[in-house]
Amino acid sequence: MRGTCPSRTADRRTTVSQKAKGWLLAIAALAGVWLIRNGADTQVVPPGPTAAQSFADGPVPQPGSLLAAPLKPSAPVRLRIPSIRVDAPVTRLGLGPGGRLDVPPAENRNVVGWYKDGTPPGSEGSAIMAGHVDNAEGRSVFYDLGALRRGSTVEVVRQDGRTAVFSLDAVEVYENDAFPDKRVYGAAPFASLRLITCGGGFSKATGYQGNVVAYAHLTAVR
Repeated sequence: MRGTCPSRTADRRTTVSQKAKGWLLAIAALAGVWLIRNGADTQVVPPGPTAAQSFADGPVPQPGSLLAAPLKPSAPVRLRIPSIRVDAPVTRLGLGPGGRLDVPPAENRNVVGWYKDGTPPGSEGSAIMAGHVDNAEGRSVFYDLGALRRGSTVEVVRQDGRTAVFSLDAVEVYENDAFPDKRVYGAAPFASLRLITCGGGFSKATGYQGNVVAYAHLTAVR
């Protein structure tokens, strides 16, 4: 995974995790670059996570953490992260022409995308959701993702009327040429949630140089 938030097509025969990966890369291609392309004079770099918010022993909850029993699959309809004032609808994304994974509309700054054939948040496995960090108008839904701290609450309202409540385990930033595919997209034996946006350094020529990833696990259901 090299370059700056590249987009690429997804082969319809690939696994769900590979398709999800391609979709997230496609989303990243629209984030950040627009500000430069549309003539903004300045670029305000979004907050990034500190080393203190990283995992100590890999993408698993800390020993003794509360783990709620996974739910039956049900599509997400809304995402809330109170500490960074996120309250956004969720749009379902599929495959477009040529097998390319669709992305949320760039002009909508308050929407989160979920690959409709992937793991639903709250179910066993790694649910992947992503959003733009900014667009031509300014900050977008995941602008402050890098400011999250361990223990922060993430709520996903589901189509079945239940709200899956997650606790944040870590927030990490990766350069494009060192993106840990297995760490981010790997399966989990519990209900896991990964939130992704662009981040890292910024270049006017190529846009953001990496990705910010927030990891969380299911702790309660309402």
